[in-house]
Amino acid sequence: MNATYQATLSIEGMSCASCVGRVDRALADLSGVESVSVNLANETARLELDAPDRLAAVAAALDELGYPARRGEAVLSIASMSCASCVGRVDKALATVPGVLEVNVNLASETARVTYLEGAVEPGDLVRTATEAGYPARIAGANASQDQTARKEEEARGLARRVTLAALLALPVFILEMGSHMIPGMHGLIGRTIGHQASWLIQFALTSAVLIGPGRQFYLKGIPALLKGAPDMNSLVAVGTGAAYAYSVVATFLPGLLPEAVRAVYFEAAAVIVVLILIGRWLEARAKGRTGAAIRKLVGLQPRTARVMRDGEAVETDIDMLQSGDVIVVRPGERIAVDGEVVEGDSHVDESMITGEPAPVAKETGDPVTGGTVNGAGSLQFRATRVGADTTLAQIIRMVEEAQGAKLPIQGLVDRITLWFVPAVMGLAALTVLVWLVIGPDPALTLALVAGVSVLIIACPCAMGLATPTSIMVGTGRAAEMGVLFRRGDALQGLGQVGVVALDKTGTVTEGRPELTDLVLAEGFARADVLAKIAAVEARSEHPIADAILRAAKAEGLTMHDVSEFVSTTGYGVRALVGGVEVLVGADRMMTREGVDTSALVESETALAGRGRTALYAAIDGQIAAVIGVADPVKPASRAAVAALHGMGLKVAMITGDKRETAEAIARETGIDHVIAGVLPDGKVAALDELRAGGKQVAFVGDGINDAPALAHADVGIAIGTGTDVAIESADVVLMSGDLRGVVNALEVSRRTMANIKQNLFWAFGYNVALIPVAAGVLYPAFGVLLSPVLAAGAMALSSVFVLSNALRLRRIAPLMDEAKTPEPFERRPSEVAAQ
Repeated sequence: MNATYQATLSIEGMSCASCVGRVDRALADLSGVESVSVNLANETARLELDAPDRLAAVAAALDELGYPARRGEAVLSIASMSCASCVGRVDKALATVPGVLEVNVNLASETARVTYLEGAVEPGDLVRTATEAGYPARIAGANASQDQTARKEEEARGLARRVTLAALLALPVFILEMGSHMIPGMHGLIGRTIGHQASWLIQFALTSAVLIGPGRQFYLKGIPALLKGAPDMNSLVAVGTGAAYAYSVVATFLPGLLPEAVRAVYFEAAAVIVVLILIGRWLEARAKGRTGAAIRKLVGLQPRTARVMRDGEAVETDIDMLQSGDVIVVRPGERIAVDGEVVEGDSHVDESMITGEPAPVAKETGDPVTGGTVNGAGSLQFRATRVGADTTLAQIIRMVEEAQGAKLPIQGLVDRITLWFVPAVMGLAALTVLVWLVIGPDPALTLALVAGVSVLIIACPCAMGLATPTSIMVGTGRAAEMGVLFRRGDALQGLGQVGVVALDKTGTVTEGRPELTDLVLAEGFARADVLAKIAAVEARSEHPIADAILRAAKAEGLTMHDVSEFVSTTGYGVRALVGGVEVLVGADRMMTREGVDTSALVESETALAGRGRTALYAAIDGQIAAVIGVADPVKPASRAAVAALHGMGLKVAMITGDKRETAEAIARETGIDHVIAGVLPDGKVAALDELRAGGKQVAFVGDGINDAPALAHADVGIAIGTGTDVAIESADVVLMSGDLRGVVNALEVSRRTMANIKQNLFWAFGYNVALIPVAAGVLYPAFGVLLSPVLAAGAMALSSVFVLSNALRLRRIAPLMDEAKTPEPFERRPSEVAAQ
């Protein structure tokens, strides 16, 4: 199977769900495009291509469609260029970077000016490409590589200026026209002073300025889209306001063409509609900027410079210039620049942004460090092992961005509706005008115009297009802040639908390494002496249980004795002379073979086995001295997390390759409902199918290489972030922490986000279903109510603002289980139980 190339482009001009549909269809029809996901909230298109060189065709298609991909420009300072052939090599190297559109290399100024597709290329990629070609580069200037947040802030400021200008121009129009209807005596006052014809001329001049100035974008984009037979939101606004304006111009300058009864102007409607829609877009731009807050926080964790050892001196260097193998100096309190391994010094590092654990982690020579974490009071030098896009932080940011740009299955409904929605609205508006003209009361023409324009304005599908992507952006961003990374966006929807959570045992429910849990002594023996002798013997063994005993002895500060005549017997145990005394450690069959009486500790051994412990005997100088209990201990948070999952109405199962007695003991300890034990990795896949009985969807949580098949096979695979890279790559969701509290928080985010999406869709669709008939005039025959186009514009803008504001509430999701606190038994709130 051929590998695909993935790219994310930033798209200009998308303003509603119908725009999204057109971009999606146009890109999907291109040769070599294997999948497309267009996102209105962050104005991006994510594509999978069969080859990187398809990007140029994609950019050309977007330009022709009227939704161009944003271009960025970077200026690089290039060293070591000495002739025209150097220029050619640099030009060729940069031009081959996928997403680069134009390269201009200047030998005299030793610079390269590169135009590229935003999202597909980063300036750091260009720097590395030129440097790897043998011409060291650095960024001299980049003026179009602003991130989305900065762009949204600039867009919001621009819209604020346009709103202010439009409002200043529209206010006199509104006062002159509506004041005559609302303020007693004002109609006569205008007639006695400037005259009604002069009033109409003033309104014409000011409204023309509004439409030509702040409102021209609706016509520049909407009319071409309409002529292409693909009307969008801008088309609705352009036709609606254009109709009101044109009617008013005829009434003002060619009054003889209209019957006297319908001779009226609607300049105020055209002007105020533009103002209100611009206000709505201004509020949208501000809200959209806040939806990316999580990404901004993550990006802010990465320092811009680092101190790199060069010729024995620490030199401050831009982070984009760092290479694997560089030795980097970190002073106390500084943030670590990239991933690496400590080569000198010792300190404590705050890794809470990665693990969620508040306690700083001790670091010394040989220990790994992660970019974005904060150094404590010590000084460190570390060798960079992963830089640029390969760092853990960069991968986290990439996961979050990919999840935010994903298209959930629920979005398919929106896409199908918006394919025909705008054309249907325009047809409905035309039908509304026709019905009013045929059967409407006098003045039928005026009423038909008001109703038709109101239908066009109120039906703009902005809220529909924003309903899903804004919730996804905010929800996945908040999840990232809680240490939950959705690698695949559709897992956000799938996780909320699972009925069973299946857990791997080792490393997921348990710590993943054996520990000495019990040491039951026979009468007359002291713990320190027995443990020291046992540990001395086990120091010669390679068995995992030996490591557990050694760690326990070291933790208690015991001194190891000299060992001689060590013998290991497979299936029985080990023996050796410790300080001249014979020590035996092994199973009961070893003690029987050696003639050691174990009757004093048989009951203890049986009790340990019943609790899922691996029980061994120890004999010293021919006498039974102790029974040892070794087990893989349950993580402190596991029991509370299982209780929390039960509180959410879910069944919890455990799938493990361990023997049933051990697995059932852990299940009893943690409250797990169902145990499937003694299975091989491929058996875990079959176990998942067994758990799906009855049509339930299953999430599987694991951390090891042997869990990868099950993670891929589950409806939703959840990898513990402290696990293997193979497991993480196979999963849909990654938990940055090392315990099950993240599963609870992931489910909470999923459920809350999906509920938020459904609220948004209900509002967006319900709003249109309810108000389009009102705008068309269904209430007029009974109540004499006909919705004003101005009110329609205000309601339309309010609809989008409501959807965005509702999505932003997801930023306040609180973790159900706070990973920065000591785990406690979980109790679901009564209101939440009732809601299940």
